[in-house]
Amino acid sequence: MAVSETDAHYDVHAVEEKWLPVWERLDAFRADDAAALSGEREKRYALTMFPYPSGDLHMGHAEVFAIHDVLARYWRFRGHDVLNPMGWDSFGLPAENAAIRNDEHPATYTYANIETQFESMRRYGVSFDWSRRLHTSDPEYYRWTQWLFLKFREQGLAYRKNSPVNWCPNDQTVLANEQVLADGTCERCGAEVTKRELTQWYFRTTHYAQELHDCLDDLQDSWIGKVVNAQRNWIGRSEGAHVSFAVEGHDPITVFTTRPDTLWGATFMVVAADAKLAGELVTTEQAQALEDYLVEVRKASDIDRLATDRPKSGVFLGTYAVNPVNGERLPIWASDYVLADYGTGAIMAVPAHDQRDLDFARAMDLPVRRVVDTGDENPEETGVATSGNGTYVSSGPLDGLTDKAEGIHRVIELLEADGTGTGTVNFRLRDWLLSRQRYWGAPIPIIHCAACGEVPVPGDQLPVELPELRGADLKPKGTSPLGGAREWVEVACPSCGGPAERDTDTMDTFVDSSWYFFRYLSPNDATQAFDPALAKAWGPIDLYIGGDEHAVLHLLYARFFTKVLRDLGLIDWDEPFSAYLSQGKVINGGRKMSKSLGNGVNLGEQLEKFGVDAVRLTLVFASPPEDNIDWADVSPSGASKFLQRAWRLAGDVASAAGDDAAAGDTALRKVTHKTIHDAAQLLESYRFNVVVARTMELVNATRKAIDSGCGAADPAVREAAEAVAILLSLVAPYTAEEMWERLGHQPSVAQAAWPTVDPALLVEDSVTAVVQIQGKVRARLEVAPDISEADLEALALADPGVVKAIDGRDVRKVIVRAPKLVNVVIGG
Repeated sequence: MAVSETDAHYDVHAVEEKWLPVWERLDAFRADDAAALSGEREKRYALTMFPYPSGDLHMGHAEVFAIHDVLARYWRFRGHDVLNPMGWDSFGLPAENAAIRNDEHPATYTYANIETQFESMRRYGVSFDWSRRLHTSDPEYYRWTQWLFLKFREQGLAYRKNSPVNWCPNDQTVLANEQVLADGTCERCGAEVTKRELTQWYFRTTHYAQELHDCLDDLQDSWIGKVVNAQRNWIGRSEGAHVSFAVEGHDPITVFTTRPDTLWGATFMVVAADAKLAGELVTTEQAQALEDYLVEVRKASDIDRLATDRPKSGVFLGTYAVNPVNGERLPIWASDYVLADYGTGAIMAVPAHDQRDLDFARAMDLPVRRVVDTGDENPEETGVATSGNGTYVSSGPLDGLTDKAEGIHRVIELLEADGTGTGTVNFRLRDWLLSRQRYWGAPIPIIHCAACGEVPVPGDQLPVELPELRGADLKPKGTSPLGGAREWVEVACPSCGGPAERDTDTMDTFVDSSWYFFRYLSPNDATQAFDPALAKAWGPIDLYIGGDEHAVLHLLYARFFTKVLRDLGLIDWDEPFSAYLSQGKVINGGRKMSKSLGNGVNLGEQLEKFGVDAVRLTLVFASPPEDNIDWADVSPSGASKFLQRAWRLAGDVASAAGDDAAAGDTALRKVTHKTIHDAAQLLESYRFNVVVARTMELVNATRKAIDSGCGAADPAVREAAEAVAILLSLVAPYTAEEMWERLGHQPSVAQAAWPTVDPALLVEDSVTAVVQIQGKVRARLEVAPDISEADLEALALADPGVVKAIDGRDVRKVIVRAPKLVNVVIGG
């Protein structure tokens, strides 16, 4: 049924159809670049992670968009110039795999899903500026992804090398270390990841390792702590020393160690079995044993190899090194528990004080020597390494010392004096492997010429567009499908004009998502990736909202890109996201939603049943943003009933718009102004669920005032109802528009201003003090806000209910927290 003044409820779907065209006509959410450039208003860049177009929106999208929209709308109310864009991360394997299954082009799947999601987002009423919509698979977008790649290469930050890489046998493509899950499987398809030797493109993320680490200190208070810690752990900064070991018959080996003070405990060395160094060190007699061992090593992922509970295995290389502090000969082994790309690919093994070294020593019957007495039992006897601090023993000049820092300092001085080592810093972070052997991604803009080598595609020839492949032509073959498009591959060298070939790999889709928030600034600019003036005006992003699953990969890469763009002179800020909010997941019945578990919740069905506003309100009200929401524990039907109560409230207002609220009921006005005041503070601290609760309380207080005292004609009722409409527009925009219209205002409520708070109405006449005895509430007292602790204690102990509860027993202690709490502790 249609909306009318006499209906007890309204048709939510009719209301949605009514307001969507109004919002589009008003174009209320378009960001004002001119205002941003002039600085006339304080800016806010609100960003939520753009989705991959795989099917329609799901409950996770519904949650993050609802949460995100609360702040974007609030900032507009506060008079800020708000940039709130949206687009699609539209390259990637799912579209390519769907194209193979359906014998179609990946764009068919991709753009059909984009339109489906767009219509759902449009209906969901999020205040996005759709004039900035972008898709990373559009040539107009990836032209600039390619341009950035070439700019990085000019700076020495993009390069090609041959090395062991993670290989997904199912998707037939390489993976960055960050794309291999903790169990050694592919994050995309779940297949077990193996190793291959390939020549691949890398971004030199390690060039910024120190800065990426140090800047986390500045983000500690504005990012979620666990995300900062995840970044810090992945970067993995460690201080120590590079130590040079002479090798009989070979050049010296340099190893990195965080504990050079334990050199006297080194009893062997280990080289990564798949490192080039192992092949150089192995003797002729041991070469076949190493080759046989490598067959098994290449089957394991880096995660597996680093697992502490993995049985240790290895091969003696037949070669010895010399310990620089005591001259001892150390046998050199090859093993899979050392990684080729960590440090120098070799370690000194101190089995008494490192569990993996100890496990290897015991497996290979190698000696164990304790050099730090921690007070624990000898590791050689217990099989448990001791890694704590203690007294140095069997350590030459360190014997008797108990300060680890001093021990490390002395050894580094000794090594530097002898020319056998230097103090240094090492990082776990590796360079970003970005090339992929798949089709649906941005082609790498390099041409390979036999005469000229690697030649960049000239800027006026960008973008290098993908050839029109589809279906069977896209099937992975161990090399990129692009290699089969010979007309596309074979080109003239831009440098010498001779025959050459395009690079047939495409870029990791994380490259696209590492800079998309810059393209939002000028998405239709055909002359540059983005306008530096707009970047200066709008950046950095004031709040970024996304999921925990991106705590390492995406955020780290985006931070890297930002620092490179700064050094290229295109921006003047160091970090992309001033604040980061990580939202929880929507689960059902205590478990992640899954078709196999039969507990999935279809967003479309929920919207049809309850309407957009009820779903949005439910998701925001259910919990703080960072917590999970269990759909089995929430009530969209209850949210729907509350929204109807609020809507009816607006219809009951009988005073005229513009009537002076100061003449109205003071008690109701105090509730209204306290709610508005507290809501602002709660919104700034992301306590959105509490704002909803306070709005519900204001609706109840207003209804009570109408029914029991001041009446619908009181201007205080109008003031309260208008405040409800503004607060509700943060989470329930359709209902809020209906209320605003019923209250006699022109659309849109989103263009209203945040209500002004009268400080005088925030002063409390009295405060409720709770009196507890042995933790149980025995009385509530109305007291003055400035009551002294002595007076509050006296009032509490004189209260008849308290006297009765004490019942003559001894009062041992009275704890007073004026003006709100008295806690009485009594004897038996």
